[in-house]
Amino acid sequence: QVQLVESGGNSVQAGGSLRLSCVVSGYTDSRAYMAWFRQAPGKEREGVAAISPSGAWSYYSDSAKGRFTISRDNSRNTAYLQMNSLRPEDTATYYCAATYLNPDWARLSPEKYNYWGQGTQVTVSS
Repeated sequence: QVQLVESGGNSVQAGGSLRLSCVVSGYTDSRAYMAWFRQAPGKEREGVAAISPSGAWSYYSDSAKGRFTISRDNSRNTAYLQMNSLRPEDTATYYCAATYLNPDWARLSPEKYNYWGQGTQVTVSS
């Protein structure tokens, strides 16, 4: 059974930075597509960034482009989300997700990912 554990969430002021980590355990395989999602109270879960198994491509939501960077270290079974220039609207619970099937064009669709972490809270104050 694959397990994902996120860490790194915190409370920061607008303009600050955070780096989230997601450690994958259980059946680990560097062929997993990884992604970060977030969900704010009363809102739907939205995709933030995704990365291919080798790291050859990464994909971002419009709100994340230019501010967030997704990366992975397969030797550590860990994915990261570096978040810079944080805004109050980035406040949410952030989830790490994985799938062993190519999400293809739906790289930021939650339905394409079948392994999820428990989430880590990010709060950005103005």
